[in-house]
Amino acid sequence: MIAETGFFLLLFSFAAAVYSALASLVGARRAHGEKLIVSGRNAAYLTTALVTASLGMLLAGLLRQDYQIAYVWSVTNPDMNAFYRLTALWGSQAGSLLFWSFLMSLFAAISIAFAWRRFHALVPYAITVMMVTVAFFVGLSVFLENPFERWWLAGGTGDVMRSVLMPAGAFAPDSLNLQGSAQGLNPMLRHWAMAIHPPLLYLGFVGFIIPFAYAVGALASGNLSTDWIKATRRFTLVAWMFLSLGLLLGGRWAYDVLGWGGYWGWDPVENAAFLPWLAGTALLHSTTIQEKRGMLKTWNLSLVVLTFSAVIFGTFATRSGLVESVHSFARSEIGFPMFVFWFGLTLVAVLLIIWRRGRGELRAEHEFQGLLSRESLFVLNNVVFVALFIAVFWGSFGAPILSELVMNTNITLGADYFMRVTPPLFAALYILMGVAPLSGWGVTSLRRLGRAALIPLVLTLASLGLFALAGMSTALSYVAYFVVLLAGWVAIVETARGIAARRRAHKENVVTSAWQLFGRNPRRYGGYMIHLGMTVIGIGVIGSTLFQVETQRTLQPGQTLELGGYTMRYDGLLANQVAEDGRLMDIAQVAVLRDGRELANLRPRRDFYPQSEGTNSMTIAGSHSTLENDFYVLLVNWEPINANQATFKVYINPLINWIWTGGLILIAGTFLAAYPKDVVSERARQSVALAKPGQLARKGA
Repeated sequence: MIAETGFFLLLFSFAAAVYSALASLVGARRAHGEKLIVSGRNAAYLTTALVTASLGMLLAGLLRQDYQIAYVWSVTNPDMNAFYRLTALWGSQAGSLLFWSFLMSLFAAISIAFAWRRFHALVPYAITVMMVTVAFFVGLSVFLENPFERWWLAGGTGDVMRSVLMPAGAFAPDSLNLQGSAQGLNPMLRHWAMAIHPPLLYLGFVGFIIPFAYAVGALASGNLSTDWIKATRRFTLVAWMFLSLGLLLGGRWAYDVLGWGGYWGWDPVENAAFLPWLAGTALLHSTTIQEKRGMLKTWNLSLVVLTFSAVIFGTFATRSGLVESVHSFARSEIGFPMFVFWFGLTLVAVLLIIWRRGRGELRAEHEFQGLLSRESLFVLNNVVFVALFIAVFWGSFGAPILSELVMNTNITLGADYFMRVTPPLFAALYILMGVAPLSGWGVTSLRRLGRAALIPLVLTLASLGLFALAGMSTALSYVAYFVVLLAGWVAIVETARGIAARRRAHKENVVTSAWQLFGRNPRRYGGYMIHLGMTVIGIGVIGSTLFQVETQRTLQPGQTLELGGYTMRYDGLLANQVAEDGRLMDIAQVAVLRDGRELANLRPRRDFYPQSEGTNSMTIAGSHSTLENDFYVLLVNWEPINANQATFKVYINPLINWIWTGGLILIAGTFLAAYPKDVVSERARQSVALAKPGQLARKGA
């Protein structure tokens, strides 16, 4: 009954989503269509409830080990614990599509409830766009990638069939045979980061559908004010936060599981998730200009479309078999429908922008007044983000697809291409990140900018000495660290200036002033914290990229190797160990020493999954982590391993843990920036009410 119930719930949710889209659109176009609009809204809520219930049925099948359901059989087995059974929900194509539909319908319902009264003119069209998208993805699950299909044996012939409902004359296979042959989750996905990474990416992806839907609503309704930005800013920020965290956790998974000593390989599927992050970051910056100055209306709408288009195209590339990757799903039938959907919805949005612009309804309310003004620097920031987007897209998809179509050959641009093209663009971004917060809206003089930059520049130059003392002193590293540190020190100094100004105005202590300041302007100071997080990430990327050292050595028990001031001693091998989930493990026992002192005992290992199809072995690194570096050791699987010898690949990765630390700071800053400005303490409101005219005039007070 689980499979039938889940399938019919999914089918009803498809019908509800289609009705919601049609009712909302027709109601919006009629003079007295409010009842239809309300009906469309209620159908959207019903869609969310039905998809949630259907998802619950699939989860029940996973937890109850109903191996007659083909999806359950393909991603679980009796040896897996409950945690991995839950994460198997997104372990393959069919389940992840249903999970995607659930998240999208949930985001849609929340956004409708939030905007229903305040931005009512936009809501019907937004519902139409969101429910069309939900209906498309639910339709993929119903008609092409059904997660509720079951195994059946044809009567007489015994041929194996897959169907939700029992075919005529068929019967269910023996449950013990199904249980014994169940495949289990891909070994590469059995990692804590991969258990969290996909849902975070999906939250980021589906979250970016919301600003697209409301932007289309603005274009369709003619309400081209900043309402669509206000209705979706927090959703955009939350989506960006989830996508950022998903990218970081994906890097952590690659670092722990893929066994090559790095965290980002410029893989096409990695880049498919990175592209909407680039476009979404540009969007968050440029919408601020429209809110403050009434400028960049066409540009912002175009960025929304670009972000949405990148989400859907990336999903298409990952799930259609367009690119081959360790991260991608298997080739399936959903490729062509997804391409048509992506192209059609993007085309409609672009034509609406062209139409409104041709009618003169997207004119800017102010002109640019100087190259050093904040709005000009934000535009430069956007240009760099778009240049990065184009460079990454070309290297990941443009060149390979074009070469295949035109020359009938597959030209792949590897990591060398990205390492040549992207560093100058990232350097430009960090420079703008450091300069833009110091400028003002409108006209800004070079002298004023220089005065504001003096303290951050001095602190940046002083900080470079710390890297020289740490032995990270090359000309390239000095330049790289300078541009990254400048952005961080500007964020810190500007925050300190705001706190100091408030302390003088209100005679408060530092903690109270900071608390009240952040409560009154969470968007600005959350942005500074995000910039600080990006600085810390940048420091980690520079250190681990420019100063990584490695070696490979075959050792016998008791032998040692030296690398980067560390000594590694091989103490022996635990061969053919059996884990609780049935995998076999070869575990090396190694000790890490420095200056004669033993720091850690590591257990790098090789895992073998005898029941898994496809990838059935993997290497798991051992690492000793500090803020200074990682001592990272792999038991290589391409050389013989026995009791007498083992081969190790050893890396020293300087400052790599700054990347993960910076990610935590970035997420904290995003939470602060998304904090409702009107939700402040009573004391803060009283402080503002009692402040005398002019007390808060100084910047940041």
